[in-house]
Amino acid sequence: MLSIADIYHIAPVLFYVVALAIGLLVGSFLNVVIYRLPLMMQRDWEAECEFFIKSKEDPEQTALDTRNLPENFNLAVPKSTCPGCGAPVKPWQNIPVLSFLALKGKCYSCKSKISVRYPIIEAVTGIASFLLVFHFGASPQAYFGLALLWALIALTMIDADHQLLPDDITYPLLWLGLIANLLGTYTDLQSAVIGAMAGYLSLWSVYWGFKLLTGKEGMGYGDFKLLAALGAWMGWQVLPVIILLSSLVGAILGIGAILVMGRDKAKPLPFGPYLAIAGMIAFVWGDQIIQAYLQSYALPQY
Repeated sequence: MLSIADIYHIAPVLFYVVALAIGLLVGSFLNVVIYRLPLMMQRDWEAECEFFIKSKEDPEQTALDTRNLPENFNLAVPKSTCPGCGAPVKPWQNIPVLSFLALKGKCYSCKSKISVRYPIIEAVTGIASFLLVFHFGASPQAYFGLALLWALIALTMIDADHQLLPDDITYPLLWLGLIANLLGTYTDLQSAVIGAMAGYLSLWSVYWGFKLLTGKEGMGYGDFKLLAALGAWMGWQVLPVIILLSSLVGAILGIGAILVMGRDKAKPLPFGPYLAIAGMIAFVWGDQIIQAYLQSYALPQY
């Protein structure tokens, strides 16, 4: 019986096409996660505390309106519907990217516009999955890496929308990183455990230092957990690269948002997307970046 590795060596092109197709399908599911998970969390919070109900009257709050949600609402049910007319989305209308193009970006029933964001997320997930498998080949590094990639895409979009990094994603991501490194998939287990601790404590220290100096909160606890998860995947050695890259990515995208999109300078920017982007860069090219840095200073390589 042929293994996945055998199929990869016999027909590598087919292997990459399958990776692309799976990525597109997962991208479609991530759209559901990005939209529904914050709503599910919001409803749970409202059931536990009246603050989120009262906060709807405060324009400064970003609480989501869950009053019209059906009682049975999760990632599986109810089926997707058009937000304009409520018509159910049929299977042929939900093919990643292709359905959007076939429908010309409009609902089949009421012709209201469909956000271009949905096919963009599907396409990005598919292409990124293809490139990741192309980089690692048919290996455990690729299979575990796809889970990391998909989780980071979901976290990026949720944080961009709501300035929220759900524990429902960050905690499993941290544990999966440790599980992947039980056999040294990306680094040794000791480095992974230290990476998780150092990732959390480094941003935790920055948070409290900034708060003691200014009396303000510079980031959320979700950022600590995300960096801890990245440390568990790649080890403590890569954390400086992730932090520096996230600062660079944040500066570029932040300035671009202000200059091009006219974003309010006073409005806080979520840090999670920058950590996620930097994390994927370090995940694929972290070793090369570190070695290039050490060589530039003629330092001994680890």
